[in-house]
Amino acid sequence: MATLVTFHAHPDDECITCGGVMRMAADQGHRVVLVVATRGELGEVTDGVLEPGEPLWRRRVAETHAAADILGAARVEFLGYTDSGMMGEPSNDEPGTFWQADVTEAAQQLADLLREEAADVLTVYDSHGGYGHPDHIQVHRVGMRAAELAGTPRVYEATQNRDHMVRGLAQLADNPELAGIELPDLDDAPEFGSPESVLTAAVDVTPYLNAKRAAMRAHASQIAEQSFFLAMPDEAFGFAFGTEWFIRAGGGPGITESDLMAGLDVTAGAETSG
Repeated sequence: MATLVTFHAHPDDECITCGGVMRMAADQGHRVVLVVATRGELGEVTDGVLEPGEPLWRRRVAETHAAADILGAARVEFLGYTDSGMMGEPSNDEPGTFWQADVTEAAQQLADLLREEAADVLTVYDSHGGYGHPDHIQVHRVGMRAAELAGTPRVYEATQNRDHMVRGLAQLADNPELAGIELPDLDDAPEFGSPESVLTAAVDVTPYLNAKRAAMRAHASQIAEQSFFLAMPDEAFGFAFGTEWFIRAGGGPGITESDLMAGLDVTAGAETSG
């Protein structure tokens, strides 16, 4: 089988940006490996979710394994860095955080795993981390360097199609089914996503939306039932999350791919086309 390694900053990131391609690859017979840089220690959690004395990181690790099972991952690994918090917070400067990690050192750790797995495909994030989070930016830096060190042949930068989201939010603004659901305001997030013009892959993951949503639900400490992700009706969820968007290193111009694993032999992992 071919191997997809998908690299993320925190627990729950994987199901939001790559949950569909993970389940799709697994259903095609490929091996899927999830690597997470941190255990999400600084995530915001609703009162009453954790047991008395239970540390958030422990719950988030358990949630990650549960979500990974739903998405078909055969292996889950944590690199062992600490959550850096949002950009500009004092926690960014704490020793041991992913933002403070030496890029080459962290990349070597990931490269060792890529070699061990003989990875055919690696996903990281775009150069600004999708929305400017320091740990997401570091995933890009570390992941790109690791792929170079390991000689991983295909690297895709997971991102959002900003133009698609702008169009969709305009259509959803007056939808009565969304009353009471707080929709994101992209005017206040100029760093969110990437323009459609730079994308090279659009993967239709609508057949895997139930798995994707179930994986989100597995991250109960972070994704509440009343959240934007889980509260929206199926049609709106499909518009927002039914396509996963990527920029392939060396790919394009334009959107030319619809399957990250296309041309890879399920039995041998050999690239047979494209």
